[in-house]
Amino acid sequence: MKENQSKNSSSKEKDLEKNTQCPHGKTMTTNQGQKVNDTNNSLKAGERGATLLEDFILREKITHFDHERIPERIVHARGSGAHGYFELYESQEKYTKAGIFTDTTRKTPVFVRFSTVAGNKGSADLARDVRGFATKFYTEEGIFDLVGNNMPIFFIQDAMKFPDLIHSVKPEPDRDIPQAASAHDTFYDFVSHTTETLHNQIWVMSDRAIPRSFRMMEGFGIHTFRLINAEGKSHFVKFHWKPLLGVHSVTWDEAVKIHGADADFHRRDLWDAIEAGQYPEWELGFQIIPEEDEHKFDFDILDPTKLIPEEMVPVQRVGKMTLNRNPENFFAETEQVAFHPGHVVPGIDFTNDPLLQGRLFSYTDTQLSRLGSPNFAEIPINRPVNEVHNNQRDAHMRMTINKGKTAYFPNSIGGGCPHLAKMAEGGFTSYEERIDARKIRERSESFNDHFSQPALFYRSLQPWEQKHVAEAYTFELGKCTYDHIKQRMLYILNQIDEDLANKVANGLGMQIPDSVDGPLNQAIGADADVEKHQPPKKKNYLDKSEALSQTHLENKGIVSRKIAALVSDGFSHEDFSEMKKYLENNGAEVTIVATHGGTVTCSENKDHKVGAALLTTESVLYDALYIPGGKKSIDALLDEAKAKKFINETLKHCKAIAIDNEAEELFDATYGKDFKDDEAVFINKSAEDFAKAIANHRNWDREDQAKSIPA
Repeated sequence: MKENQSKNSSSKEKDLEKNTQCPHGKTMTTNQGQKVNDTNNSLKAGERGATLLEDFILREKITHFDHERIPERIVHARGSGAHGYFELYESQEKYTKAGIFTDTTRKTPVFVRFSTVAGNKGSADLARDVRGFATKFYTEEGIFDLVGNNMPIFFIQDAMKFPDLIHSVKPEPDRDIPQAASAHDTFYDFVSHTTETLHNQIWVMSDRAIPRSFRMMEGFGIHTFRLINAEGKSHFVKFHWKPLLGVHSVTWDEAVKIHGADADFHRRDLWDAIEAGQYPEWELGFQIIPEEDEHKFDFDILDPTKLIPEEMVPVQRVGKMTLNRNPENFFAETEQVAFHPGHVVPGIDFTNDPLLQGRLFSYTDTQLSRLGSPNFAEIPINRPVNEVHNNQRDAHMRMTINKGKTAYFPNSIGGGCPHLAKMAEGGFTSYEERIDARKIRERSESFNDHFSQPALFYRSLQPWEQKHVAEAYTFELGKCTYDHIKQRMLYILNQIDEDLANKVANGLGMQIPDSVDGPLNQAIGADADVEKHQPPKKKNYLDKSEALSQTHLENKGIVSRKIAALVSDGFSHEDFSEMKKYLENNGAEVTIVATHGGTVTCSENKDHKVGAALLTTESVLYDALYIPGGKKSIDALLDEAKAKKFINETLKHCKAIAIDNEAEELFDATYGKDFKDDEAVFINKSAEDFAKAIANHRNWDREDQAKSIPA
């Protein structure tokens, strides 16, 4: 067997060598046959300048990419949405003239769509992936779309690389597998040669990539935008969404099992919470950077693969968003909603972030493909709340019936209408940024630091979070079949953190190489100075950023937490009613999980509706477990292997467990007998203590000991 594996590996390496030599001399060209000498950088007005519309190579590459799938989104295909509103705490007029951020009397309608990135529309919710977090504000001045993710940085620095990134992470084209997964050769081949990806990629290896709920994850605008006040003064801004339920995740073992138990876990969770009146809430935060401080950091604030640590620039919370209404029709609303980072209102403007610049073109183009017409803004979910007047006419699926003779400006026949808005009337005016640069297909050297922020992220995590990152890398690289890709990744991880690299190398049974062939960063033009764009050694400009750990946000009790009550006929009514009352009075949801469906009878001969039969549910769908006493109930549960599995898995996944009276016998018949002193295990303790442990989400200190419990 080992000899055959060695032959297969050797054969793959020879095939790779043949491919990299390009024996047919195939030079890259555009679809029109023009030879291309740089497909990594868009054409800009100077290294840090705006992307130029004349870049036909960028437009062709992204246009083709945008139209590769019909009709679902190429990325963010699987999503779930909800309606709500945004309210401002205090006017931000010193930074912006945007009414949504200056008028505290407004209650601005919003629609939010959460999504995974890599999988298709039919993939499962719990894939290890970035989550989209896109918000459409229906403001009185027009639509403002804040199109972000649940991670503050992106994989790449220039929009020119987006098709390459997604092609690498999508199913490999020869076999069309794996679905919604980054654990395969083509993705890590790309990452290992494109080191700008490392910061976002280490976030994806963290627990942020497998959130407990859409309601329990942060959102970020990613790019640096501008805010412009009434006097025309500009400030740079980064947008943050802070969930009031805290930031929480599931374990990888849970995610795998949730895939089978409920592939719609996140979608169902959001819908059920809103239907139950447990409305998700986030506070919107600004990180404000004065224009004169643009260059004061050890990183470039226009680089979308970099964040600004909150210790350096605090997040000012300016308002709150509440989601309080589910869509009435999934297709008409969630599927047809069209976001665009170029949908801004006066007082908000763009910067020369090269990823943002490319998105300003790409999003319109992809909506034309997906929704079939430039009239996508007339679909009800995309309509602004203020009136629309312009000279655009006709096209596929036109809804508006325009009256009159004129569809041009200027005119006299139509009385000059619609007329141009004056600045005093709120007309959009772009910030007058001075541009004096050469047209160049290049990237700023200030974008070259690819190791410092991944290292800061890893240093800032709690030990259990670091452990999960190492395990994720080990799993993902273990799925790769080319040894040279794994070796290159180990070398790169060692540049980020030696401890992380050693853990992954041990898991793979490999050695960390002292060097690798070729430059680390190959995402540069063919004629570029290669050395100029190699990532330097990591810098330590901040020992730790507390905000990068999931533990930094305060927990808000047990609102909307799901607790399984494991019972059979004859369970103690006294135990159960007391616990249920306390938990539900504090906002939790208690579900009776019984040995059979229908109703179950308690010790006082009362019937209780069963929420889920033991055979049809799994422990991974709940946040905590409660087992009331009652000898008859416990005797029946002792005969159920699934009941013991339910307890063991709850222990393994570090969740809180409470047991009363005779239930201790059942607990002792599982691995629970070894965890009686655990701080999140409560035997005949108060409901209040149990609730506090649930609010803490998990007792991660249990994790190492719980390894002994079979998966």
